[in-house]
Amino acid sequence: MDLGTIEGFFGRPYSWSERTELMRFVKGHGYGFYIYAPKADRHLRRAWRDLHSDDDVAHLTAFAAACRAAGVSFGVGLSPFELHFDFSTKSKAALTRKLAALDAIGCQWLAILFDDMRGDLPDLARRQAEIVGFAASRTKASRILVCPSYYTDDPVLDRVFGTRPTGYLYDLAGALDPKIDIMWTGEEVCSREYSTAHLDRVAEEIGRKPFIWDNYPVNDGLRMSRHLHLRAVTGRPAAMTSHISGLAVNPASQPTLSRIPMLSLAASFAQGEAYAYGKAFRDAALAVLGDKLARHVTDDLLTFEDAGLDGLTEARRGRLRDLYSLFDHPAAREIVGWLQGDFAVTGEALKTQ
Repeated sequence: MDLGTIEGFFGRPYSWSERTELMRFVKGHGYGFYIYAPKADRHLRRAWRDLHSDDDVAHLTAFAAACRAAGVSFGVGLSPFELHFDFSTKSKAALTRKLAALDAIGCQWLAILFDDMRGDLPDLARRQAEIVGFAASRTKASRILVCPSYYTDDPVLDRVFGTRPTGYLYDLAGALDPKIDIMWTGEEVCSREYSTAHLDRVAEEIGRKPFIWDNYPVNDGLRMSRHLHLRAVTGRPAAMTSHISGLAVNPASQPTLSRIPMLSLAASFAQGEAYAYGKAFRDAALAVLGDKLARHVTDDLLTFEDAGLDGLTEARRGRLRDLYSLFDHPAAREIVGWLQGDFAVTGEALKTQ
């Protein structure tokens, strides 16, 4: 079972230094791949037909090299926006150019992402399988993953993107090479837990173990961005690892603070029945923040995760801002930025990214 990171959230993406530091830090805790797929990179989504600028290519190439040097597989998440509506000769040529460009920067894993786009077509599975097969025959990537348009049982996707075609997931899986991983978020978009019974049911439907896209601690929604997701994971037992082919954590908008729940997941998988989420939080907070800052964050955990910005008076927000401004630490700066609204995700971002 492969454990890694997928940077796949809306809003402000990480800087290249933040991305590299996160990748290197979690590598020391068992995270062996990093898939670059920020929603803000328009050249991977709505403007996927356009190639990255020379400056972007240089940064991507350097990050891919840093991943290789650290022993981390570097991947890219490509969302060919609404390509399944018009997979014409012209579109095929554009996809071929894009895949060649990704090969040139050192893409080892390729994730074709069909999420966040309309999918109420009766032959959606056939159309998407054709696109994936075309890409698979032209990429140099050693591992290919697919995120279906309907990547969870959660009916919210049907309300937002149209009713899923009958038998969609089964038909898509049946048309794909069995070596291709199929991504799945669980019973919900942001699943509270993963049961082996659920994972086995999905595995039977798709003819392979699911590859989990785990939407915790991501906090990129209109409401979620008002909260910091810091608690240690629950509902992710070590027993699930033998029922999945991999798990990619979608981190929060705050790269340093994300390390706390990410370390706790590694602890859950390593410790099995001995895992205790309260202790896992304290251990991870100490490792990431140091003693003094960890104690303050522990004291304010309920405020950050549960009350959020909307539960704070201006006076309380000001006191917290003053407190955390005293620390010369990237996590403290992330807290101050969050208190100031720097990480807010707008409805416009959700519509346009």
